[in-house]
Amino acid sequence: MREDWILYVMLLPGIVYFVIFHVVPIVGMKLAFQDYRIIGENTWAGLKHFSILFSSPAFIDVLKNTVIISTMKIIFIFPIPIILALLINEVRSGPYRKYVQSVSYLPHFLSWVVIAGIWISFLSPDGGVNILRNFFSLPSLDFMTSKDHIRWVLVFSEMWRSAGWDSILYIAAIMKISPHLYEAAKLDGANTLQQMRYITLPALASTVVTVFILNLGFFMNAGFDQVFNLMNDSVISKVDILDTYVYRIGLLNGQYAYATAASLFKGVIGLVLILSTHFISKRFTGKGVW
Repeated sequence: MREDWILYVMLLPGIVYFVIFHVVPIVGMKLAFQDYRIIGENTWAGLKHFSILFSSPAFIDVLKNTVIISTMKIIFIFPIPIILALLINEVRSGPYRKYVQSVSYLPHFLSWVVIAGIWISFLSPDGGVNILRNFFSLPSLDFMTSKDHIRWVLVFSEMWRSAGWDSILYIAAIMKISPHLYEAAKLDGANTLQQMRYITLPALASTVVTVFILNLGFFMNAGFDQVFNLMNDSVISKVDILDTYVYRIGLLNGQYAYATAASLFKGVIGLVLILSTHFISKRFTGKGVW
């Protein structure tokens, strides 16, 4: 630690952040088992709030929405950064490659308030998508108020925002592959697709599996910032997730203990998912994530 003290200093802000916003709040989770009192001590309530939670039709609906949206994001978004990294790796022109990377990274640095404004404008009845639809004699659609389309709006807006940034990890893994492997493959007559299949993808396998397992820990986080900014009364039944539900009943309605119970349930599910996948991977591969 004395030799690499500067690295630990650089790490310190991240540690402080996690301690303040992720470790210290664990103490407050005891509120899930108490009845909150503005004046005086909280009283012990046991599992009362969990009983109310699991018997609530509203909670079942938001749980279903969370699972559906998270599953859609994993299925349709998770492979995109891998594909993008493979395509960027095949770009031979240095300046063009940097341009593609910069353009793909840029949306990550925009807040969801800005992104929501862009997508709402783009998908409005007089927006760019409907202008294109009208050009092909198709009727206009209000995607932001359509229950059939709003979940896909969440998927594609998240894909647009995160694909470039998430591809950095895979690009870094590709850069570590020895160029001699590609040269040997070329001498054996392997084309570009064969080199990708037999060299690049196997080298990425451990990184892909690790990232997938870690992403499962955030499975119940369907994206509060995104949903909060893109949600409206017309589609709330389709996109209301656990995080927005906790925000509404906790901060807006003042049911702090009930909201804490819902939040604790979400955290426990995430913990179970990531630990179970860790031990499954350890059983089949001989080593886990860590």
